[in-house]
Amino acid sequence: MSILDPNAEEPEERLSGSSGASSHQNSSLQEEFRKPRLKVDAPLRMVETAFLASTASLIWFINFYFPLGPVLRIFFPVPIALVYLRWGKRAAWMAAVVSGLLLMVLMGPTRSLLFVMPFALMGVLLGATWYRRVSWLISISLGTLLGVVGVFFRIWLLSLLSGEDLWVYVINQVTSFLEWGLLSVGMLTTPSIFLIQIGAIALIAFNNFIYLFVVHLAAWLLLDRLGNPIPRPPQWVQVLLDYE
Repeated sequence: MSILDPNAEEPEERLSGSSGASSHQNSSLQEEFRKPRLKVDAPLRMVETAFLASTASLIWFINFYFPLGPVLRIFFPVPIALVYLRWGKRAAWMAAVVSGLLLMVLMGPTRSLLFVMPFALMGVLLGATWYRRVSWLISISLGTLLGVVGVFFRIWLLSLLSGEDLWVYVINQVTSFLEWGLLSVGMLTTPSIFLIQIGAIALIAFNNFIYLFVVHLAAWLLLDRLGNPIPRPPQWVQVLLDYE
Protein backbone atom coordinates (compact mmCIF):
# COMPACT_ATOMS: atom_id res chain seq x y z
CA MET A 1 0.00 0.00 0.00
CA SER A 2 2.87 2.35 0.73
CA ILE A 3 4.15 1.82 -2.81
CA LEU A 4 0.73 2.50 -4.34
CA ASP A 5 -0.07 5.57 -2.26
CA PRO A 6 2.32 7.98 -4.03
CA ASN A 7 1.03 6.80 -7.36
CA ALA A 8 -2.52 7.33 -6.15
CA GLU A 9 -1.74 10.90 -5.04
CA GLU A 10 0.04 11.83 -8.23
CA PRO A 11 -3.11 12.55 -10.29
CA GLU A 12 -4.36 14.86 -7.53
CA GLU A 13 -1.11 16.78 -7.59
CA ARG A 14 -1.35 17.05 -11.35
CA LEU A 15 -4.92 18.28 -11.09
CA SER A 16 -4.01 20.85 -8.49
CA GLY A 17 -1.06 21.92 -10.56
CA SER A 18 -3.19 22.19 -13.68
CA SER A 19 -5.91 24.11 -11.81
CA GLY A 20 -3.31 26.51 -10.46
CA ALA A 21 -1.87 26.97 -13.93
CA SER A 22 -5.34 27.57 -15.37
CA SER A 23 -6.17 30.13 -12.68
CA HIS A 24 -2.87 31.85 -13.39
CA GLN A 25 -3.69 31.89 -17.10
CA ASN A 26 -7.15 33.32 -16.39
CA SER A 27 -5.69 36.12 -14.28
CA SER A 28 -3.14 36.90 -16.97
CA LEU A 29 -5.89 36.94 -19.59
CA GLN A 30 -7.92 39.35 -17.46
CA GLU A 31 -4.94 41.65 -17.20
CA GLU A 32 -4.47 41.49 -20.94
CA PHE A 33 -8.13 42.41 -21.44
CA ARG A 34 -7.79 45.37 -19.09
CA LYS A 35 -4.74 46.83 -20.82
CA PRO A 36 -6.46 47.48 -24.17
CA ARG A 37 -9.42 48.95 -22.30
CA LEU A 38 -7.17 51.52 -20.65
CA LYS A 39 -5.51 52.26 -23.97
CA VAL A 40 -8.91 52.83 -25.61
CA ASP A 41 -10.28 54.98 -22.78
CA ALA A 42 -7.38 57.46 -22.83
CA PRO A 43 -7.93 58.83 -26.37
CA LEU A 44 -11.70 58.59 -25.96
CA ARG A 45 -11.51 60.72 -22.83
CA MET A 46 -9.32 63.25 -24.60
CA VAL A 47 -11.54 63.43 -27.68
CA GLU A 48 -14.78 63.78 -25.72
CA THR A 49 -13.29 66.39 -23.41
CA ALA A 50 -12.05 68.46 -26.37
CA PHE A 51 -15.34 68.04 -28.23
CA LEU A 52 -17.54 69.08 -25.30
CA ALA A 53 -15.21 71.97 -24.40
CA SER A 54 -15.46 73.26 -27.98
CA THR A 55 -19.25 72.76 -27.83
CA ALA A 56 -19.50 74.95 -24.73
CA SER A 57 -17.33 77.61 -26.42
CA LEU A 58 -19.38 77.43 -29.61
CA ILE A 59 -22.66 77.89 -27.72
CA TRP A 60 -21.25 81.02 -26.03
CA PHE A 61 -19.82 82.29 -29.34
CA ILE A 62 -23.12 81.88 -31.23
CA ASN A 63 -25.17 83.39 -28.42
CA PHE A 64 -22.87 86.42 -28.24
CA TYR A 65 -23.13 87.33 -31.93
CA PHE A 66 -26.55 85.84 -32.71
CA PRO A 67 -28.50 85.94 -29.44
CA LEU A 68 -31.53 83.68 -29.38
CA GLY A 69 -32.87 84.84 -26.04
CA PRO A 70 -32.53 82.45 -23.11
CA VAL A 71 -32.47 79.31 -25.29
CA LEU A 72 -28.72 78.89 -25.71
CA ARG A 73 -27.94 80.50 -22.36
CA ILE A 74 -29.51 77.51 -20.61
CA PHE A 75 -26.85 75.20 -22.05
CA PHE A 76 -23.75 77.26 -21.17
CA PRO A 77 -22.61 75.01 -18.27
CA VAL A 78 -24.12 71.71 -19.46
CA PRO A 79 -21.30 70.39 -21.73
CA ILE A 80 -18.65 70.80 -19.02
CA ALA A 81 -20.96 69.20 -16.45
CA LEU A 82 -21.39 66.27 -18.87
CA VAL A 83 -17.59 65.90 -19.03
CA TYR A 84 -17.54 65.59 -15.25
CA LEU A 85 -20.28 62.95 -15.29
CA ARG A 86 -18.50 60.89 -17.94
CA TRP A 87 -14.81 61.28 -17.08
CA GLY A 88 -14.48 62.86 -13.65
CA LYS A 89 -13.06 65.98 -12.06
CA ARG A 90 -9.74 66.26 -13.88
CA ALA A 91 -11.34 66.06 -17.33
CA ALA A 92 -13.97 68.67 -16.33
CA TRP A 93 -11.30 71.15 -15.22
CA MET A 94 -9.42 70.51 -18.46
CA ALA A 95 -12.62 71.20 -20.43
CA ALA A 96 -13.15 74.47 -18.54
CA VAL A 97 -9.58 75.59 -19.25
CA VAL A 98 -9.69 74.52 -22.91
CA SER A 99 -13.00 76.31 -23.51
CA GLY A 100 -11.58 79.48 -21.95
CA LEU A 101 -8.44 79.30 -24.08
CA LEU A 102 -10.46 78.67 -27.23
CA LEU A 103 -12.67 81.70 -26.56
CA MET A 104 -9.59 83.76 -25.80
CA VAL A 105 -8.33 83.02 -29.30
CA LEU A 106 -11.70 83.63 -30.95
CA MET A 107 -13.05 86.58 -28.94
CA GLY A 108 -10.28 87.97 -26.78
CA PRO A 109 -9.43 87.60 -23.08
CA THR A 110 -12.24 89.78 -21.74
CA ARG A 111 -15.09 87.80 -23.26
CA SER A 112 -13.29 84.58 -22.42
CA LEU A 113 -13.17 85.58 -18.75
CA LEU A 114 -16.88 86.42 -18.86
CA PHE A 115 -17.56 82.85 -19.91
CA VAL A 116 -15.14 81.15 -17.51
CA MET A 117 -16.57 83.13 -14.60
CA PRO A 118 -19.16 81.89 -13.88
CA PHE A 119 -20.35 79.47 -16.59
CA ALA A 120 -17.29 77.22 -17.01
CA LEU A 121 -16.84 77.04 -13.24
CA MET A 122 -20.58 76.46 -12.88
CA GLY A 123 -20.28 73.48 -15.22
CA VAL A 124 -17.63 71.94 -12.97
CA LEU A 125 -19.72 72.68 -9.88
CA LEU A 126 -22.91 71.20 -11.31
CA GLY A 127 -21.03 68.16 -12.59
CA ALA A 128 -19.60 67.56 -9.12
CA THR A 129 -22.98 67.86 -7.40
CA TRP A 130 -24.74 65.70 -9.97
CA TYR A 131 -21.97 63.09 -9.83
CA ARG A 132 -22.37 62.88 -6.05
CA ARG A 133 -26.18 62.65 -6.44
CA VAL A 134 -26.80 65.80 -4.42
CA SER A 135 -30.38 67.04 -4.19
CA TRP A 136 -31.59 69.79 -6.48
CA LEU A 137 -32.00 72.28 -3.63
CA ILE A 138 -28.33 72.08 -2.69
CA SER A 139 -26.98 72.11 -6.25
CA ILE A 140 -29.25 75.01 -7.26
CA SER A 141 -28.30 76.96 -4.12
CA LEU A 142 -24.57 76.47 -4.73
CA GLY A 143 -24.98 77.40 -8.38
CA THR A 144 -26.97 80.50 -7.40
CA LEU A 145 -24.19 81.61 -5.06
CA LEU A 146 -21.62 81.16 -7.81
CA GLY A 147 -23.88 82.98 -10.27
CA VAL A 148 -24.20 85.98 -7.90
CA VAL A 149 -20.40 86.09 -7.56
CA GLY A 150 -20.18 85.91 -11.35
CA VAL A 151 -22.51 88.90 -11.77
CA PHE A 152 -20.42 91.01 -9.41
CA PHE A 153 -17.26 89.86 -11.23
CA ARG A 154 -18.82 90.92 -14.53
CA ILE A 155 -19.80 94.33 -13.12
CA TRP A 156 -16.32 94.83 -11.67
CA LEU A 157 -14.52 93.79 -14.86
CA LEU A 158 -16.68 95.87 -17.20
CA SER A 159 -16.49 98.86 -14.84
CA LEU A 160 -12.71 98.53 -14.83
CA LEU A 161 -12.53 98.42 -18.61
CA SER A 162 -15.08 101.17 -19.27
CA GLY A 163 -13.92 103.53 -16.51
CA GLU A 164 -17.48 103.88 -15.17
CA ASP A 165 -19.16 102.40 -12.12
CA LEU A 166 -21.80 100.08 -13.58
CA TRP A 167 -23.09 99.24 -10.12
CA VAL A 168 -24.61 102.74 -10.08
CA TYR A 169 -26.55 101.81 -13.21
CA VAL A 170 -27.84 98.66 -11.51
CA ILE A 171 -28.82 100.67 -8.43
CA ASN A 172 -30.73 103.17 -10.60
CA GLN A 173 -32.65 100.36 -12.28
CA VAL A 174 -33.53 98.75 -8.95
CA THR A 175 -34.53 102.15 -7.53
CA SER A 176 -36.96 102.70 -10.40
CA PHE A 177 -38.39 99.22 -9.89
CA LEU A 178 -38.84 99.70 -6.13
CA GLU A 179 -40.42 103.12 -6.58
CA TRP A 180 -42.85 101.64 -9.08
CA GLY A 181 -43.69 98.84 -6.67
CA LEU A 182 -44.23 101.19 -3.73
CA LEU A 183 -46.32 103.51 -5.89
CA SER A 184 -48.48 100.57 -6.97
CA VAL A 185 -49.44 99.86 -3.35
CA GLY A 186 -50.09 103.54 -2.61
CA MET A 187 -46.84 104.38 -0.79
CA LEU A 188 -45.08 107.59 -1.80
CA THR A 189 -41.93 107.07 0.25
CA THR A 190 -38.47 106.85 -1.30
CA PRO A 191 -36.56 103.70 -0.30
CA SER A 192 -33.23 104.10 1.48
CA ILE A 193 -29.94 103.33 -0.26
CA PHE A 194 -29.44 100.31 2.02
CA LEU A 195 -32.83 98.89 1.04
CA ILE A 196 -32.06 99.51 -2.60
CA GLN A 197 -28.76 97.63 -2.43
CA ILE A 198 -30.39 94.72 -0.57
CA GLY A 199 -33.11 94.67 -3.22
CA ALA A 200 -30.50 94.63 -6.00
CA ILE A 201 -28.66 91.68 -4.46
CA ALA A 202 -31.96 89.85 -3.85
CA LEU A 203 -33.03 90.45 -7.45
CA ILE A 204 -29.71 89.12 -8.78
CA ALA A 205 -29.96 86.05 -6.53
CA PHE A 206 -33.55 85.37 -7.57
CA ASN A 207 -32.67 85.68 -11.25
CA ASN A 208 -29.80 83.21 -10.84
CA PHE A 209 -31.99 80.81 -8.84
CA ILE A 210 -34.56 80.70 -11.65
CA TYR A 211 -31.78 80.28 -14.19
CA LEU A 212 -30.23 77.34 -12.31
CA PHE A 213 -33.64 75.71 -11.94
CA VAL A 214 -34.20 75.89 -15.70
CA VAL A 215 -30.68 74.54 -16.32
CA HIS A 216 -31.48 71.58 -14.07
CA LEU A 217 -34.69 70.92 -15.96
CA ALA A 218 -32.93 71.00 -19.33
CA ALA A 219 -30.09 68.80 -18.10
CA TRP A 220 -32.52 66.34 -16.53
CA LEU A 221 -34.46 65.91 -19.77
CA LEU A 222 -31.36 65.89 -22.01
CA LEU A 223 -28.79 63.87 -20.08
CA ASP A 224 -31.28 61.10 -19.32
CA ARG A 225 -31.43 60.41 -23.03
CA LEU A 226 -27.64 60.51 -23.33
CA GLY A 227 -27.19 57.82 -20.69
CA ASN A 228 -25.78 60.14 -18.00
CA PRO A 229 -28.73 60.92 -15.75
CA ILE A 230 -28.61 63.55 -13.03
CA PRO A 231 -30.39 63.23 -9.66
CA ARG A 232 -34.16 63.10 -9.78
CA PRO A 233 -36.05 66.38 -9.27
CA PRO A 234 -38.58 66.88 -6.49
CA GLN A 235 -41.75 64.90 -6.88
CA TRP A 236 -43.88 67.95 -7.66
CA VAL A 237 -41.67 68.71 -10.67
CA GLN A 238 -42.12 65.19 -12.04
CA VAL A 239 -45.87 65.40 -11.51
CA LEU A 240 -46.02 68.85 -13.11
CA LEU A 241 -44.15 67.68 -16.21
CA ASP A 242 -45.83 64.25 -16.19
CA TYR A 243 -42.40 62.63 -16.59
CA GLU A 244 -42.03 58.89 -16.13
